[in-house]
Amino acid sequence: MSIIYDKICIIGIGLIGASIALAARRAGLAGHISGCEADPGRVDEIERLGLVDSVTTDTVAAVKDADLVVMAVPVGVMGGLAATIIPQMKPGAVLTDTGSTKRSVIRDVDPHVTDAIHWLPSHPLAGTEHSGPAAGFAELFDGRYWLVLPRDVPEEEVVRFEGFVTGLGSVSERMDADYHDKVLALTSHLPHLIAYTIVGTAVDLEGQLKNDVIRFSASGFRDFTRIAASDPVMWRDVFVNNDEAVLEMLQRFSEDLSYLQRAIRWGEKDKLETLFSRTREIRRSIIDAGQS
Repeated sequence: MSIIYDKICIIGIGLIGASIALAARRAGLAGHISGCEADPGRVDEIERLGLVDSVTTDTVAAVKDADLVVMAVPVGVMGGLAATIIPQMKPGAVLTDTGSTKRSVIRDVDPHVTDAIHWLPSHPLAGTEHSGPAAGFAELFDGRYWLVLPRDVPEEEVVRFEGFVTGLGSVSERMDADYHDKVLALTSHLPHLIAYTIVGTAVDLEGQLKNDVIRFSASGFRDFTRIAASDPVMWRDVFVNNDEAVLEMLQRFSEDLSYLQRAIRWGEKDKLETLFSRTREIRRSIIDAGQS
């Protein structure tokens, strides 16, 4: 790959931000990678890990002269961050984000956008339960979808950014905000909500039973604990900012759960087997799509 942006700035050097930096360096996509981290305690760690070419806690200094600025921060702070950095960005620069909700991010960032920059919301569908600078790795995006929301941006800039994300290893896909939030409510947000709830139920069990649940955890419960170990601030903001779509999917899930509850109560084996056979096909489809 060749350099796509002379200088990129990544604000928020956690799992996603660190992985973008490492993947961009692996592919040689940027001449200079600038990092900005709000937590001063993480700066030494970021420097020690060699994640970026330069790092600062000063967002104004970080975005100066950057051709691409990536906001890899919780969705709840995107608007305030945009208000600070957009006046400092150079004309023609691209601003993007990695947030898991899109309508709320667009709502919060749009009032601060000027004609001088290109605002291109996006969302990489990649992650782990780990967080922080040390959690990043260059292969995180390999084969994973990166959703891009073009909006009022020149086509050549969209294509250029798509070249960047495919260079990171991702598969670029265009999508609008409303559809994005509905899809992610079911594929990502609701599973996390269920995982947090199930693990929370275990936390509330009495002493010995809770200890034995932990000690004898089967693979299903272990998978839930992995999901429930995700960054609590990030997921708090996701649920608050995608409440409409999450509540819609939660209502559908509750109705299906009631159906399953009745089938178990009345010993309706055929209904149970039919449901389990249908859901098994979803897993096979995910594997065939290379997203397992």
